[in-house]
Amino acid sequence: SGLKWYIRGDTFSCSSASAINCVHLTEMLKDMCIFAAWVHGDPRKVIYPTDSYGQFCGQKDTLNENKTILFYFNILKCASPVVLINLQCPTTQLCVSKCPDRFATYIDVQASYRYKPDQWNYFRQFCKPGFNNPRKSVAQVLRDEDCPSMIIPSRPFLKRCFPDFSTKNGVLTVANQTTFKDGRGKTRNVTDLREAANGINNVLDARSVGMKIFEDYAISWYWILIGLFIAMIVSLLFLVLLRFTAGVLFWIFIFGVIGIIGYGIWHCYWEYDHLKGIPGSDLTVYDIGFQTDFRVYLQLRQTWLAFMIMLCVVEVIIILMLIFLRNRIRIAIALLKEGSRAIGYIMSTLFYPIVTFILIAICISYWAVTAVFLATSGEPVYKVMANQTLCKYANLTCDPETFNTTNVSKLCPGAQCTFAFYGGESLYHKYIFIFQLANAFVFLWLVNFAIALGQCTLAGAFASYYWASRKPADIPLWPLFSSFGRAIRYHTGSLAFGALILAIVQLIRVILEYLDHKLKGTQNSFTRFLLCCLKCCFWCLEKFLKFINRNAYIMIAIYGKNFCTSAKEAFFLLMRNVVRVAVLDKVTDFLLFLGKILVAGGVGVLAFFFFTQRIPVFAQEAPTLNYYWVPLLTVIIGSYLVAHGFFSVYAMCVDTLFLCFCEDLERNDGSTAKPYFMSASLHRILGKKELSPKKAVG
Repeated sequence: SGLKWYIRGDTFSCSSASAINCVHLTEMLKDMCIFAAWVHGDPRKVIYPTDSYGQFCGQKDTLNENKTILFYFNILKCASPVVLINLQCPTTQLCVSKCPDRFATYIDVQASYRYKPDQWNYFRQFCKPGFNNPRKSVAQVLRDEDCPSMIIPSRPFLKRCFPDFSTKNGVLTVANQTTFKDGRGKTRNVTDLREAANGINNVLDARSVGMKIFEDYAISWYWILIGLFIAMIVSLLFLVLLRFTAGVLFWIFIFGVIGIIGYGIWHCYWEYDHLKGIPGSDLTVYDIGFQTDFRVYLQLRQTWLAFMIMLCVVEVIIILMLIFLRNRIRIAIALLKEGSRAIGYIMSTLFYPIVTFILIAICISYWAVTAVFLATSGEPVYKVMANQTLCKYANLTCDPETFNTTNVSKLCPGAQCTFAFYGGESLYHKYIFIFQLANAFVFLWLVNFAIALGQCTLAGAFASYYWASRKPADIPLWPLFSSFGRAIRYHTGSLAFGALILAIVQLIRVILEYLDHKLKGTQNSFTRFLLCCLKCCFWCLEKFLKFINRNAYIMIAIYGKNFCTSAKEAFFLLMRNVVRVAVLDKVTDFLLFLGKILVAGGVGVLAFFFFTQRIPVFAQEAPTLNYYWVPLLTVIIGSYLVAHGFFSVYAMCVDTLFLCFCEDLERNDGSTAKPYFMSASLHRILGKKELSPKKAVG
């Protein structure tokens, strides 16, 4: 503590005592999650399929290095593709180098292996490794599951062999056949696989769409970048033009609203007068009661009279607000113009959102990698798979190393100890969910810290502009980098503490959403009502904390005090200027929303005409696409995000200048001893009536 630095000519002390505790707590939680995840996790469980022996398919330096695809002995036992992907299909699973490309049964291959050895050599690659005994009886082979009873034409998808389904003249087929032998003496119809076929075809259709989308991105990616670059240029121009057009845009909007409401009043009076004398129009709403067809109410004069009265009340309120708040509206518009001027002097602030984006991307990557390691930190679980449905040992856990020494195979002939899934019964595996919550909490904390760092950095840069006596001569050199250095060196603890409070509330909201999802099927109305109330309350609390944190970071950047003190001073300063806060927020929100829609909509319309080849000049340059909406939506969403990035800097600039403005009014009186630091335009708007401190507060 006791660190000294300067922002506007005064000396302020900065306490960094809270930094040690906050940073140490963050590091402790992060290290706990990383240690548990990296020690027990194994991402190969996600990347590679696993056979019945718990071995990975396609892993280098193993026997399965060249066997990258998982093959299922009896695909009929698998109810759906979801079961296959989850590795819980109750049949033997082997790693193979390629999927079968023909129909064949073990019975037919065994009968002809002496004079057709090629068929046996092809078929046995789908048998258990090392099995090469075609003389073994069919019953024993099928009981021990040494080989599949049949193979059918398949193709690899998700590194697993799925039947090669197709439709011919509206009939479901496999390799143009509608029937096949199951290897157990029966002829089966392909429709027996209909449930799996429907799911697989949906997945394959999705893959086809995905490939077309990928092709569209590959063809049009540079045009998308050009569209985003245009969005960046338009955003910059809009921010520059706000310096000259903020007032015009706002007053056009206000008078437009007044005009629209005025037209509504006239239309209601016209309907009210038009219904005069029509039978039944003089009835009241009480007389006709509740009607499902709301057009009935439009036939009543009372309805239009009520509409007219409500619109008149709204019109009067807006006009009175404009009359009594005209000075505050002028101040809000002047601050918006001042914000454009400040950004013009510190242009580097427009590109700071790139730093925030990189930091958040790192946080997301850390969270995703740790979550994958935690999700794959289970151990292989083996279960007894028996052909007999009455086997009492079926689906019980087993040890493949000692399974042959037990009497399970005697009591349940053909039973095997095969790999089922990854999990565990240890204390660690029971608390993996807690580790995932801790990982999510650290993720929220780090993301909020990155956002807080950006807000504090921008606030410090814009505060240095406001408190400069002569603008731009007294603005420090490299204000953005200086502010970033101060935030990192002096305010890490305060920013981490503010991010911690917000992360706790967000984690509670995540838990409430999880509970709501789990209890969605319950019939307890009180529980649903309680959860709904809690979700609403914590949503409001999160919004309030974001507002408080944002202004607290501004005060931290100005005075260098700790988080709690800065939050308290910012809150009371805003409460003393609550009307100005409300007016400024609405004016700023409207103009920025208008700018975002203008940028995204304008660039989107231009992209639509380009990708649909409706611009004659660029018709030959436009790429031929499968879905023109793929790059179009990308350009629109990307343009909105680009505009949001630039305008978030503008919003932070206006909020910072507003707090500095309120603080300037309370600390100074415009005299020679205590001159205002505000710009000349703001000084003119205040006028003589607001040059005293008492008039400034309110």
